Amino acid sequence: MKLHGYFRSAASYRVRIALNLKGLTAEHEYHHLRKGEQRAPDYLHLNPQGLVPTLETDHGGTITQSLAIIEWLDETHPEPPLLPKNPTPRARVRAFAMVLACDTHPIQNLGVLNRLRTAKLPEEAVTRWAAEINEQGLDACERLILIERGPFCFGATPTLADICLVPQLYNARRFKVDVSKFRRLLEAEAACLALPPFKDAAPEKQPDFEP
Repeated sequence: MKLHGYFRSAASYRVRIALNLKGLTAEHEYHHLRKGEQRAPDYLHLNPQGLVPTLETDHGGTITQSLAIIEWLDETHPEPPLLPKNPTPRARVRAFAMVLACDTHPIQNLGVLNRLRTAKLPEEAVTRWAAEINEQGLDACERLILIERGPFCFGATPTLADICLVPQLYNARRFKVDVSKFRRLLEAEAACLALPPFKDAAPEKQPDFEP
């Protein structure tokens, strides 16, 4: 397998965690988003959106979108499972993940922030936008799992929810969000970061990392 990504991309971070949890290795190819390398013609042939991540499978297939990649990994390598077997808990984990991966991350990512800059918003306003979007998404997620048993988001083992949470908290801190009020989310994050699959997927551990 080959994973196309970028150290700071939250979506790539999610897939790195999932690969590690499954005990899978992949060749990594890096595309510097701030330099526009994801718009190169060869890469657009793989991923017409010009986004990361993209996974090239061992059988010649190509999968885009982090949640689709992670669910493919879960279906093709079932252990350990990343989603509960029962339909209702499974839907709740997916819903939590989608709050972050579909409704929070996309509207605070580099492409959106650059559009705000192009619209002549001052940098302070751009940063405030990103911080507020992160805070709103995390606040909803905090309330979604307040009654769930820990230490992870949904019980005793990490799921797709935790895979999405850890990168989003990383993003929130980049934008100076005070995350200390999200007690339940921080409990889940601490449980995750005690595990090598999460620690080894961190942006600062990647070969293309830049301070």
